Amino acid sequence: MFEQTEIPGLIVFTPRIFGDDRGYFFESYNRRLFHENGILQDFVQDNQSRSTKGVLRGLHYQKPPHAQSKLVRVTQGKVLDVAVDIREGSPTYGQYHSIILSDENQKQFLIPRGFAHGFLVLSDTAIFQYKCDNFYSKAHDAGIRFDDKTLNIDWKLPQSEIQVSEKDAHLPFFGDHIKFNI
Repeated sequence: MFEQTEIPGLIVFTPRIFGDDRGYFFESYNRRLFHENGILQDFVQDNQSRSTKGVLRGLHYQKPPHAQSKLVRVTQGKVLDVAVDIREGSPTYGQYHSIILSDENQKQFLIPRGFAHGFLVLSDTAIFQYKCDNFYSKAHDAGIRFDDKTLNIDWKLPQSEIQVSEKDAHLPFFGDHIKFNI
């Protein structure tokens, strides 16, 4: 099932799960099904991270021409996943959408180009996986501070429990980030 969020372009996919007393099975990605639902990205790279509770990764994006769409999911644990619209000129510019992704709900979140993305681990550990439609380019790597007061993101944990990398701690604030033109 594909659901549009209140921010155009952000889509939540909930797979059909077939379960019995042995376990479960589902298709996490089917190109034909995604294309039939208007999701035409050609994914070229898969990434995975493992993090402990309180680790926040983000808010990241890649500048054009190496911008990336991402299809993200959690295969173990639970995270709060956040996408911020950084498409200058968009009616939802500066707004964010957050969703709980977990190994229990099996939801996936499509984040198109023009969004900054981050997630916070809410369980003891989490394994986070995502597909990208463009290759990583260190020279085009960019981001926004997770604790930006303008964005006012509710991360669901007190800031004293949040751990960020040295790099993420020094990202620019929203008003100072590199503009992403649509």
